[in-house]
Amino acid sequence: MGVKKYIVAGCKPWCREVFDSRISHYQGEWFFISEKDELDIRKLEEIKPEYIFFIHWSWIVPREITDKFNCVCFHMTDLPYGRGGSPLQNLIVRGRKETRLSAIKMLPELDAGPVYMKRELSLEGRAEEIYLRANMLASEMIEEITGQNIIPLEQTGEPVIFERRKPEESRIPRNIEKMEDLYDFIRMLDAPSYPKAFMETDEFRMEFEEAEISGDKELKAKVRISFRKDNKK
Repeated sequence: MGVKKYIVAGCKPWCREVFDSRISHYQGEWFFISEKDELDIRKLEEIKPEYIFFIHWSWIVPREITDKFNCVCFHMTDLPYGRGGSPLQNLIVRGRKETRLSAIKMLPELDAGPVYMKRELSLEGRAEEIYLRANMLASEMIEEITGQNIIPLEQTGEPVIFERRKPEESRIPRNIEKMEDLYDFIRMLDAPSYPKAFMETDEFRMEFEEAEISGDKELKAKVRISFRKDNKK
């Protein structure tokens, strides 16, 4: 019997980081893909992976792939609560301080597949820190799934659906009354390639990151100021 092969798909820098530092050292032969075009069914058929793990993937996986291969994704909610897009941001705006990372078999219906396992996950810190923490946790779950004969179980309970957030929703709301809520809003968007929390005047756009809260009346953050694209000097 030959060496078992596995694929990890991740489109964010922290995905490659956890793959190189941990997952690639697990038993078996491991491959990493980061681009949509690399998820080609002909290449997958050549590799013949036991599993394809999607640890942070921004594109819909074609049904021809999910039907043919054991595809597992990791969703940052206690499914079926929180099916849908932008789970981290949707959790934080709802005041959640912790969640569960769900490893599920991918089906055509988004986030509706049976569950291999769930693990507790803290939502403290900047978005980038949370994503890295989630990926490290996912790496541990991957080791368990590949090392044991785990049969996924159907989800139970009434689904709660999250809507994917739009870039314009990163505008800091005018009705924020607590400094902690402002801190949460800034940190939940503070990760590479995500639209940062922002405010605008008639001429300028101000984007915030690396927020630090001090008490209930003061917050410090790094700000990037630019001319608005629709009013550039």
